Amino acid sequence: MRKILIVFIAAFISFHSFGQETKKERQEQKRAHVNELIKQEEEGVITYKKSFAFGAKLTTDGYGVFFELGRASSVKKALLYQLEISERKHIKEEKQNSYYSNSVPFIYGKENFFYPVKLGVQQQILLGNKSNKNGVAVTGNYGGGISMALLRPYYVQVQNGNGVTYIKYNSPDSAQFLSGTIFGGPDFGKGWNELTVTPGVYAKTAVRFDYGSYNEVISAIEVGVSGEFYSKKIPQMVYNKEKQFFFSAYVSIIFGKRK
Repeated sequence: MRKILIVFIAAFISFHSFGQETKKERQEQKRAHVNELIKQEEEGVITYKKSFAFGAKLTTDGYGVFFELGRASSVKKALLYQLEISERKHIKEEKQNSYYSNSVPFIYGKENFFYPVKLGVQQQILLGNKSNKNGVAVTGNYGGGISMALLRPYYVQVQNGNGVTYIKYNSPDSAQFLSGTIFGGPDFGKGWNELTVTPGVYAKTAVRFDYGSYNEVISAIEVGVSGEFYSKKIPQMVYNKEKQFFFSAYVSIIFGKRK
């Protein structure tokens, strides 16, 4: 019985010592990991698993906003899942004011508002890391996805008998759309219940400059180009060539966080 007790005590002491050593090793590993993160922060190395960001962009033919979720596979690579909503304008658009007071400005000959909605994935590759905490990280992005062209008919206000009414280009009295006396353009709520959708695809490539002071904060400027192709031609302006392919350059400002 005495021998069994001695063996039990020895086993307990060994197990307790092993547990203490394992706990100590875990603490040392955690401390080393924290020290490495501090070192990377000081050196400007950006490490993260997840990120999210919002952005606004100006293009050569419009403007837009987007939301982005990032998933990093390594220090140098990440996938960016993006949702973007924008408005694309025709080069011939020119806003005019009616002779009548308190009227809404209009665009002569405009057929549709054109709102591309894009859902896609970008591959992000680190091109140059920060030289220090306050440096600039440079990444290259490329990818694509689906693009849905939302077309909202453009209405103008014209005289109809003794009153004023709204008409669009393909309405029965569309001759007045171009030759009638235009009192003004549409208000913001006009035409949303008549949206039509034209599916398409898009691709884009860009360079992003992240100047955030801290690695967990995203503050960046992105410059790039994109192309969109739709299943059929998009009518934007009367008597102007309709296109299926659209190419544009853009600049974006982006804010977000990393985890």
